[in-house]
Amino acid sequence: MELLRWLGGMIVFVWVIGLVLKIGGKLLHLLFIIALIVFLLSFIL
Repeated sequence: MELLRWLGGMIVFVWVIGLVLKIGGKLLHLLFIIALIVFLLSFIL
């Protein structure tokens, strides 16, 4: 589960950079939603 937490953290980090630079658009928001789900799963499991 530690791997999932790291992966989620990386995705959130990329999302924040994308938000600051205004790149990625919808794909980036989809990535963020996936990261959020991964985070929730890692806390539950």
